[in-house]
This record gives sequence, structure tokens and C-alpha cells, in this order.
Amino acid sequence: MPAISLPADLTTRPLRPSDTYAVWEVIAAQEKHDIGSVEIEEADLVAEWQRPSYDLAGSSIAVLDDDRIVAYAELMGGDRYDAAVLPSHRGRGIGTWLAAWIRDLARSRGSQVVGMPVPEGSDGDRLLTELGYFVRWTSWVLRLPQGATIEERPLPEGYALREATEADHEQAWHVIEDAFLEWSDREKSTFEDFAAEVWQRPGFEPWHLQVVTGPDGRIAGASFSTIAEEGRETYVAKIAVHREHRNRGLAQSLLVAAFGTGREHGAVSSCLSTDSRTGALSLYEKVGMVPDSVWVHRATNL
Repeated sequence: MPAISLPADLTTRPLRPSDTYAVWEVIAAQEKHDIGSVEIEEADLVAEWQRPSYDLAGSSIAVLDDDRIVAYAELMGGDRYDAAVLPSHRGRGIGTWLAAWIRDLARSRGSQVVGMPVPEGSDGDRLLTELGYFVRWTSWVLRLPQGATIEERPLPEGYALREATEADHEQAWHVIEDAFLEWSDREKSTFEDFAAEVWQRPGFEPWHLQVVTGPDGRIAGASFSTIAEEGRETYVAKIAVHREHRNRGLAQSLLVAAFGTGREHGAVSSCLSTDSRTGALSLYEKVGMVPDSVWVHRATNL
């Protein structure tokens, strides 16, 4: 891939924890331009950046026009990165430069492949296609139409659904992470990193983390949801059922509970995301959810 330099009037520096709002503005502007809505929340950045294992300064770069952040990139893990460029600053080679910067950083850390999600057909999708990136998987943001509900499914005998307590945190971590690792090729998040993104996330309330317990009293399934301040939407960020307790309707019960509790707290819509690795798209469509946007995870071998 040809070398490229940033325009001479732009400068760079590592990101700082105090940059969350400025970076949120860049991502929000990009999402609004690309898909017509804003999915990101500043709290998402705060939660990710406060993970104890994450070296923000060593894994990120901000591109500045004077003192304003107009683009950024960060290597979130061994093979996953995020990046965004303000629509007003596109067409100047910034995205191409950031992609090269990420490739060099990932390669220096021993990664064999690196990629990021982009809206299908967006400027970012076209850029990465031109750079030779391939699609590793496809993901969808699905929404429950306003006013619609998911039909409740009674829990099997011996099962119970409730808000998680602090005593449930470790079990919830194991259930969710172990389930995700059945299809996700990555290391298991530490308990401390999981905590930073769940109950230590800004605005966390007890109802955001709900669990289903089995006949033995142990956690059989769990869901973590948030509620956006803008648009008042419930977003189910994580939902999982232990493999020994599947095919009993537990996931549907957790969804009903998350969306229903969100409505009680002012949400007027509900959404979640899934990708082709999970095979769950048809399950969510069967309960009435509708794909709202399509994303592709484009990657390149290093």
C-alpha cells in the first residue's frame, strides 16, 4: 500500500481521558452522515477507556486542526480498531493515513490481522475496499418498532428473573464472556475490564444488569442494557445464556425484561446488535425486531 502523509496543517497526539466528548462529536458526526442516526454515546468511550488493561496513550492517536480533534483512531485489542473522520475533513487522505498508522501499530504488537466495523456502502467502507480490506463478518443493528412488544415467554419451572446484585457480578461475567467466546476469536476479558464496561459505566443503574437463575440458584443467563439520553432508547449491549440452559426461552425472557424495564424508565424504542458469527439474526427477526443498519467488519492481513 502506498505511503501517505497527513496534510501539513494538521497535527497529531495520543488521546487523553479528557477527550471523550471531542471524540464522541467526531464519531457522532460520522454516524449521522453515514447512517442518518447517532448510535454512539460518550459513556461508551468512558467505559472502554477506563478498562484497567487499556493503554489509551499507547494505543491511540488524535488528528487535530488547530486545537480541534477532527479524526482519531485507536487499537482496541489485538485485531480490532476504531477510527473516524469528520465529514468536513474527508477527501484529504486522513482515513488512509490512520489505516496505515493502525496497521503499523498492530503489526508491532504481533497481530496477524486487524480490522474495524464500517457501515455498508459508507465512505469508510469504500476506502477500506480500495485499500484491499476484506469482509470478515457482517453485523446488524436491529430495532423493535415503536409501540411493538415482544411476546412474553414464561420461564420454565425452577427459573427466576431478577436484577443482578453485587454478589452476582462474577457469575454474570463468566456466563456472558464464556458465551461470547464460543464465536469470538479473542482473549477472555478480565473481570476488572468487564466491570469497567458494565457496572462501572457512567449512569449504570441496577436494572441495567438482569439475570435468570436456574433451579440450583446459579446464574443461567444475563443481559446488560443501557438507555440513551438522546432519543430515550434501550440498547441491549450484552445478552447470553449458559450452554446448559439454552433452548428454554431464557434469552427471550431477558429481552422482554430489558425492553420492558427500559420503557418504564422513559425509553420509546429498543435495539441491539448482532453479527453473522452468532447466527442469531433470524432469532431476533422472529420476535419482531427489524434490521435498521448493516455494518461490515473489514480487515487486512498484516
